[in-house]
Amino acid sequence: MGEIATSIRQITLFYNSKCVIASQTLAYAKASGVAVLDIDILKTPLTGTQIVELAQRLKITVADLVNQELPDYKAAFEPHNYSTNDWIKMIQNNPELMKQPIALRGDFTILVKTPTDILKL
Repeated sequence: MGEIATSIRQITLFYNSKCVIASQTLAYAKASGVAVLDIDILKTPLTGTQIVELAQRLKITVADLVNQELPDYKAAFEPHNYSTNDWIKMIQNNPELMKQPIALRGDFTILVKTPTDILKL
């Protein structure tokens, strides 16, 4: 059992409140009629365990959780093969670099690409 509690009766949404797509996704989630637990990753730091668990639920590596195409990433970091612990620290110290929003409901986890993706849950 992971550190992130999930329920079929609730959508858990990890998002960046400064991201337009994330804000729209949150609005869709709240309009779905299902309870929503929204976690703004800028205000609520993720633990290393939570970051690893999110990557595992999405079936990707922790490195793949970092949006390396963002100008902020390119300005601050050079292409490199970092360790998993380094990627975790990067996300913890720069949560705006994490790919998001990530939505969970029961055993289902998705990386939201468009706000209406939330309706898949």
